Amino acid sequence: MTCQTTVKISELIIPKYQRIFNNRNIRHIILTSGRAGTKSSFAAILADYRLVSDAHGSVVCLRKHHNKLRKTVYKEMLRGINRLKIPKKEFDITKSPMEIRYRRTGATIYFSGSDGIDDTKGIIDEDKPIKLVILDELTEFFEDGEGEDELQNIEATFIRGNTSGFQMVYLYNPPKNPNAPVNQWCRKMEKRPDCVHIHTDYRDVPEEWLGKDLIESAELMKSLDEKQYNWVWLGISTGIDDLIYYMFSQEHRKEPEKAHFRMIGIGVDYGQQNATTYQAAGVNINKRRLEGLGEYYHSGRDTGKQKSPSDYAKDLIQFTDQLHETYSCGVFYVFIDPSAAGLAEEIRRLAAQNRTYSISLKPAENEVGLGIQRVQKLLTYQVMSVSEKQENLIREMGTYAYDPKSIEAGKEKPMKVDDHCCDAWRYLVMGLWSKMKYFLPAGEREE
Repeated sequence: MTCQTTVKISELIIPKYQRIFNNRNIRHIILTSGRAGTKSSFAAILADYRLVSDAHGSVVCLRKHHNKLRKTVYKEMLRGINRLKIPKKEFDITKSPMEIRYRRTGATIYFSGSDGIDDTKGIIDEDKPIKLVILDELTEFFEDGEGEDELQNIEATFIRGNTSGFQMVYLYNPPKNPNAPVNQWCRKMEKRPDCVHIHTDYRDVPEEWLGKDLIESAELMKSLDEKQYNWVWLGISTGIDDLIYYMFSQEHRKEPEKAHFRMIGIGVDYGQQNATTYQAAGVNINKRRLEGLGEYYHSGRDTGKQKSPSDYAKDLIQFTDQLHETYSCGVFYVFIDPSAAGLAEEIRRLAAQNRTYSISLKPAENEVGLGIQRVQKLLTYQVMSVSEKQENLIREMGTYAYDPKSIEAGKEKPMKVDDHCCDAWRYLVMGLWSKMKYFLPAGEREE
C-alpha cells in the first residue's frame, strides 16, 4: 500500500478485529455488535485497504435498499480513506453511479442495493474479480428479502472468477428476539469451518475514540433500564417482552408544566366501526420533554353511534379550538392515519377556514417497529409524559402487547386489539421525531 503517511492498522481497529484483518482464508466473517461497536468503521478500513493493496480485485458493498447506501456505507468508506490518510486525489469518487475507483490499478468499490437480482448481476467485474463482498444491515435481507436464499445467490454471483481469497463480510446489530431469522442463520453459520463470528460492544473500544458523551449515554440507559441497555448497547438478544411499553409507569403520568405551547402535535388514528382517537402533546423546549395534553376518543362499536368523516373532522376542530384556548398555541401539526384519506380531506377543508391559529396536516409515518422503538426511548429516558386526561392512552399503554405466536416465529408483531391510542401516539412521536431526538442523549438520536 502506497501513501504519503505511514499508518498502523492496529491503531485504527480494535484488538478483536486485528486477527482477521489480513486472514484471506476465512470465507465468511460475521460482525455483530451493540451500538458503537465499530464494526462499520472496521469494514470500511478493510475495504479501502483491499482496494489499494490488491491490484487484481474489487469490492462490493450491499444494502438491501439502494436508497440507504449514500448516507451509510458509502459515507463510511469515504471516512475510511481519510483514516488511512490516503489522498482523495488518488481515487475517482462518484455518486452516480456510487463508486470509488483507485486510479493506479482500476480496482473499484461498487455500491448497490439488492432490491432485485439485476441490481447485483450488473456490477460483475470481469477484469478485476470481486474479492470482497460487504453486506451492511444484514437484518434487512431477512425482514424485507429472502434471507439465506438471497445471501447464497449473492455469493454465487460474485465468487465467479475467483481462485482463492474470496470473502463475505456480514454486519448487523442482533434483533432483540433470539428467534429472529437472522439470529437463527448466524447460529447455523457458526458451525461452518469457514466462518468466524466476532461480537463487540462499546466496552471493547478505547474511550478516547468514543467520547465522554457517548459513554455517559450508555451508562445512563443502564441505570434506567438495564434490559434495554443489554440489547441496545451490548447487542444481546435479550428476548421480547409481551408487554411492549413495559417501562411505562406512574412517573410518566404528569400534567403539563407549561401554560403555553408554541407547538402542539396531534396523532390521529381513524376507524369506522373501531375507535377513532386524537392524542395531543406539546413540545416543552425548556424542560426538553414531550408533554401529553389530552385526547379525543370515540368508538362507534362501543357507543352504538357511528360518525361520518365530516363529523370526526368537526370534532377535531373543536379539539384544536379547546387546546388553543387552554395553551395559546399558534401552530398544530396533525399526523393522520395514512388509511384515512376521506377524513384528511374533510379536516383540510375545515382547517382552511379563517382561524387565529394554523393546522398543518401531514400523513403519518407508519413504520411500526421503528415507531415503537422511538416511543420506548422517550419512555426510558423519561422525556415524555402523559396527562391523566388521556385515560384511554394510559389504559392501552398497560395492555399493548406482542402476539406470542409472532414472537415464536421470530418476527414480532403487536396484537391488533385495543391499540388505537398507542397507534395515534406513535404517529405523533414519529411526526415530531426531528425535534424529539434532541431531547435524548447524543448516542440515542439515530444520526
